[in-house]
Amino acid sequence: MSLFPVLVTAWVLVLVVPVLGARLGTRAGWVAAAVLGALTVVVATGPASSPDSVDEVLPWIPAVEVMLRLRMDGLGTLFALLVLGIGAVIMAYSTSYVTEERSGGFYTLMTAFAAAMLTLVLADDLVLLFVAWEITTICSYLLILRVGPRGREPAARTLLITVSGGLALLAAVCTIVVRTGTTQLSVALADPAWGTDPVFAGVVAVLVAMAAMTKAAQFPFHSWLPDAMVAPAPVSAYLHAAAMVKAGIYLLMRFSGAAAASPVWPWLLVTVGVVTALLGGVFALQRHDLKELLAYSTVSQLGLLVAVIGIGTPTALLAASAHVVAHALFKSAGFMTVGLLERRAGTRDLRELRGLFRAIPWTASMIVLTALSMAGIPLTLGFVSKEYVLDAALTAGTGPGTLAAAGLGAAAVLTVAYSARLVVPVMFGPAADLRPGGGARTMAGTVTVTALAGGVLGPAASALDPLLGTSAAASLQVPPAAIDGFYVWHGLNPALLVSALAIAIGAGLVLARGRVDRFLARPLWPFTGVSAVERLRTGIIELGRVTGRPTAGDAPARHLLVPILLIALAGTVAVGLRAGDIAAAPGTSDASDVLLLLLSACGIGAVLMARNRLAAVLGAGVVGFSVALWFFGLGAADVALTQLLVEVLTVAVIVLILRRLPRGFPAGTGGARRTVTRAVLAVGAGVAATTATLVSTGWRGPSAASTWFLAEAQEQTGGSNVVNTILVDFRALDTFGELVVLALAALVMTALLDARRPQPLQVTDAPAAPVTDPRANAIFLRTAAKVLVPFLLLASVYVLLRGHNAPGGGFIGALIGASALVLAYLAAPSDATGRVRLPFLLVAGMGAVVAAATGLLGLLDGSFLRPLHADVLGVHLSTALVFDVGVYLAVLGVVVAGLNLLGAPPEDDEPDPRLPPDRSEVGHASEEVSR
Repeated sequence: MSLFPVLVTAWVLVLVVPVLGARLGTRAGWVAAAVLGALTVVVATGPASSPDSVDEVLPWIPAVEVMLRLRMDGLGTLFALLVLGIGAVIMAYSTSYVTEERSGGFYTLMTAFAAAMLTLVLADDLVLLFVAWEITTICSYLLILRVGPRGREPAARTLLITVSGGLALLAAVCTIVVRTGTTQLSVALADPAWGTDPVFAGVVAVLVAMAAMTKAAQFPFHSWLPDAMVAPAPVSAYLHAAAMVKAGIYLLMRFSGAAAASPVWPWLLVTVGVVTALLGGVFALQRHDLKELLAYSTVSQLGLLVAVIGIGTPTALLAASAHVVAHALFKSAGFMTVGLLERRAGTRDLRELRGLFRAIPWTASMIVLTALSMAGIPLTLGFVSKEYVLDAALTAGTGPGTLAAAGLGAAAVLTVAYSARLVVPVMFGPAADLRPGGGARTMAGTVTVTALAGGVLGPAASALDPLLGTSAAASLQVPPAAIDGFYVWHGLNPALLVSALAIAIGAGLVLARGRVDRFLARPLWPFTGVSAVERLRTGIIELGRVTGRPTAGDAPARHLLVPILLIALAGTVAVGLRAGDIAAAPGTSDASDVLLLLLSACGIGAVLMARNRLAAVLGAGVVGFSVALWFFGLGAADVALTQLLVEVLTVAVIVLILRRLPRGFPAGTGGARRTVTRAVLAVGAGVAATTATLVSTGWRGPSAASTWFLAEAQEQTGGSNVVNTILVDFRALDTFGELVVLALAALVMTALLDARRPQPLQVTDAPAAPVTDPRANAIFLRTAAKVLVPFLLLASVYVLLRGHNAPGGGFIGALIGASALVLAYLAAPSDATGRVRLPFLLVAGMGAVVAAATGLLGLLDGSFLRPLHADVLGVHLSTALVFDVGVYLAVLGVVVAGLNLLGAPPEDDEPDPRLPPDRSEVGHASEEVSR
């Protein structure tokens, strides 16, 4: 049997269901039920009765050895059957429960939950397992949120608890991968480190247990499950019977064989499981709301499962496998019954429900059968699984086994008592007044399927032996022959005696339910689990507010001060630790370095002393050009060209902004406190940059990466410009991200300036003179532009094409082309005539599209963005050049956006009164060039 078609079908169903929901409404649930039912049959014909497993692998992230590995053994088969089978039944149930207008989103999330759970139980890769785990968390949050405003707080609390478990699982995954050296789950679990490294085994055992306990609603994480009862009945039936909570149980069973090497594992699981089973049972007896009773009974039953998994013997894992099936059947039937009674009786209060045997005899009989299985009354499947649970606890020996035997025996008493509350108060008396049963037959039919299955599979328990035996064997990583058979009767033994006592004592509690109710009609704790989680949530939010208060506001200095000072401190410490190496290193500076350093210092001083904005910009430009010269002197031609062109364009764009600001800096921007803050920030930035340079790149030989690039770049890529090959070949994904950011920058600029009118231009009256006449003043620039603009545009294309083998490339070429457009703009007599007639958003967007399309071509060679190479007429060609074209377009688009939006927004597009009505020839020329 192939696993990938099964999994792909489940995910395709997620995509198809919204369309079906729009066309078929609630009837789309029948399609989902049919698909899940068919997949159940396919899985059932797999290795359910065979000790052999099915393994399949597809590459996913091969660079780090993360694969789409799927593996179906006995444990995976058991849970896959539950996920798909119970899911099919509940989808059919939902066709009569869900309203027409909400069906599409509901079925989408439910099928996504089913697909995520199926991925989880089939995953044989730790990363894939974690991803599927987190998808179930998101789906559960969204399903609870769908009920409206009353689901907002419970959904947030559920998300907080389950996400904390996800972080624990992430920590466990990272620890396992680092220690075992593999992401393959089956190989990692078989690694000898579990037995030879007690620290590793103990840490991972605690992390995995915490992750599982948050999903499986174990104390102290149990409060989310009753809190999530605001969700509709189908959601509760699925998440709390076969999906959400079973994810935690599956994780514990999957790690049971390996984590049991740590003595922490059995004690932790048994202790938490017993406490949860007892607390859940007591809380269930306190409830009169039928849904809340079932919720706390789920908590109790999950505690029983966790405890028996902690025992860890072959009998215990066989018992856990059996009880997983029994619990899924009787709990899904119970929650679906709640939905049916809500619809027909209009209430879930046990004090108001009476005479169900007279009103709905068949459904009432199914409720009784469900309660019998949950209570463990012979000969239901619940009875058989409970016998195995008690037998595992009683035969486990001292230590955790003693605690489990006592605790689970007491929990069995409570189980009988709260199960009886489903039957005794509501079945007898005059017939209840029920509403017309629209869709009730479908709901009753699905309840019948799971309730009867839980009853029939008790006497036919031996039919489950192959499935349960291979499940237990896979959990313990032992041969199936090491697991005893599963059958109904295994003689008179202590487990049967404890079971009989539990039934008798539980029946006594039922007879004395009046006194029990009066005794329990009080808070057992000074606070509830929900209130504790809510306090934690509000505390975290308040902590975030307090933490963010120092950096609240728009001033960059408030945001930059702390990280820059911390980086400077860390760099200073690092320099101190390497002071000996630095002092012993040979000198590498010459006179030109000193000259450029002094020139940079002069520029910085000019910025600090500037009293108007334009002078500050010119001073900053001096610093930028000095750095560009420094790069040229060090031989970094590509970086130097980029720096030089960026400086030119930055000054041009900043001047466009300065026209809308006052010439001088506003008064009151100084002050001793702000001056000190700025000084500290500036000094910290300088120290951080200096120390980072000294520690990271100074006084050491060439790094292994640089040596490899220099030696291998031409052979690997066909290009001799190492800088360009790194950008468009080796690290194309980084460059792709950057050009997408550039395209988004053009879009954001447009949105901001469209949404908010910019400040008006600062125009001052000046006496008539040639220097103030735009046309006469720009005659030299206009004349030069006629020659330079076409030349620069051609040069930009040339630099783009030669970039793979010489200084240049898409980024530098685009900057040269943008410089041509800036020159044409500056030569124009007005903003209106200088505007570049170019659809800049389309150009920037096309850059991202071209780069993405080039990346998809790389999939032909096995990896996104991998360049394809070919020799045409003796010329070596590469798709990296096409990728560089995408970079060119994105950069050009964002620069044109700056010119058009900042230079002459539509609001300012008024004719200059100093110009004649006809446009200048340069205006025409710039328009033609831009076209």
